[in-house]
Amino acid sequence: MTDVSLQTFDEHEPQFGDYFALLKPRVMTLVVFTAFVGLLAAPVALHPFVAFCAILFIAIGGGASGALNMWWDADIDAVMRRTAKRPVPSGRVKGDEALAIGLALSAFSVVFLGLATNWFAAGLLAFTIFFYAVVYTMWLKRTTPQNIVIGGAAGAFPPMIGWAAATGGVSVESILMFALIFMWTPPHFWALALFMRSDYDDAGVPMLTVTHGRPATRRHILVYTVLLAALALAMGLTSAGGPIYLATALVLNAMFLKGAVEIWRRDEVMAEADNYGVEKRFFKLSLLYLFAHFGAILADRALETLGFGFGGLL
Repeated sequence: MTDVSLQTFDEHEPQFGDYFALLKPRVMTLVVFTAFVGLLAAPVALHPFVAFCAILFIAIGGGASGALNMWWDADIDAVMRRTAKRPVPSGRVKGDEALAIGLALSAFSVVFLGLATNWFAAGLLAFTIFFYAVVYTMWLKRTTPQNIVIGGAAGAFPPMIGWAAATGGVSVESILMFALIFMWTPPHFWALALFMRSDYDDAGVPMLTVTHGRPATRRHILVYTVLLAALALAMGLTSAGGPIYLATALVLNAMFLKGAVEIWRRDEVMAEADNYGVEKRFFKLSLLYLFAHFGAILADRALETLGFGFGGLL
């Protein structure tokens, strides 16, 4: 953790954009979207205003996690190229301000989600914030190459929270939505780590590429992609799936598996020769992958609303 007292801060006052950046808005987009899908895919319909409040408080909780992460990780963020311009390491926001904002927003989001929907959903949100800020950020990230594998659970909870906000519980569908994100996270980040390894080396973060090398990372990407494809197709057999989802899953997982095999077959000489082009394309595809799968769930839900329900086998 950074000794924020040693940082040199800009003379100007922090702007609204600096505080907003603390919330990791790009990550929040994924949180909001997957939570929204989980809420709408649930068999219980919420009043539109209650649904809006639920998504808002889940988003705020996700932002609180981001602020706490930036507070704790300011030291390693400062030496990594892709994170050096974040508000705390760049000096635009003080570390103690980030901590205060993170704690305040955490409490606010959990309490108001509980009041707006139910306390089971609020408890899941509280656990998610704790898991990301404490279990992943403070413990796993700096101690084990399994940081992304285990820590990925934090990013996988939003659709479960959305489902719980509507139903007050969990189900096969919400568990599979969780599993889809959980299994997607390692190959997504390991592909990034293959062409950004120097960042993790410099920061002393024990990413798999650093501790086990790139050949092992390539093998892990293939294994997790195979498991991910199986989970993605299983989702299509539940009430959350449908013809649009199954078609999307078949096409995207075929493409994702093809990319993982290409990565597995390469060595560093081949990768460096094309500036990690295959790895970069796989990473970009991984961004589309998750949004397309959850978007397909929404599309099938719309079909069901129009009277063209597909049902499910699980």
